[in-house]
Amino acid sequence: MQNRKEALQKLQDKIGYQFQDIALLKQALTHSSFANEQKINKLENYERLEFLGDAVLELVSSEFLFHENKDMPEGQLTKLRASMVCEPSLAYCAKDIGLGKYILLGRGEEATGGRDRDSIISDVMEAVIGAVFLDGGIEYAKKFIFQFILSDLEDKILFMDSKTLLQEEVQKDNTAQLRYELVKETGPDHDKQFQVEAYLDNKVIGTGVGKTKKAAEQQAAYEALIKLKGKKK
Repeated sequence: MQNRKEALQKLQDKIGYQFQDIALLKQALTHSSFANEQKINKLENYERLEFLGDAVLELVSSEFLFHENKDMPEGQLTKLRASMVCEPSLAYCAKDIGLGKYILLGRGEEATGGRDRDSIISDVMEAVIGAVFLDGGIEYAKKFIFQFILSDLEDKILFMDSKTLLQEEVQKDNTAQLRYELVKETGPDHDKQFQVEAYLDNKVIGTGVGKTKKAAEQQAAYEALIKLKGKKK
């Protein structure tokens, strides 16, 4: 129990927010699979907090984009917000602060790699936002969102849209053929790791590793984009 208390304190130090009601943070980090196993305590899981956090995130990100992009039409703002708060993007932000290691999971979910699953850690990220909002109000929630989701936005959007952006970059030239090739697959079925290479014709321009082929391709495309942008400077 002491170890759990220390872990929660470490996370609070990391995010720069100390909870008045620590039960809210505990709930935000509790997956339904763990709550269902604890039949005596009947712990609450993060799902209700995730619902609230999703709404807070949408409001804060909408306000941010509205002020930052004064000439951008509604359709583009909606598309940009969607890319910022989508599951892979939130999971990417959650991994930046190592949120996965603090989640309480049931044995079955743990055994099948749930701690690294984008769908779970993105939900927990939203639940933490909901918990901060309930505990400290909108200003603290906004501070958390600005620091851990809206910071380095250009780089994050580049990463999330890297396959699309790389395709557009390649099409400018209109001669080379872009393709992705799976070169290695390791680990058991519940915890696979994929290595993918991005090719321009027969030349490797990027390499990526991920828990899914899609994530590995995204990483390879991101590496290729960074290289191409560097050459054009």
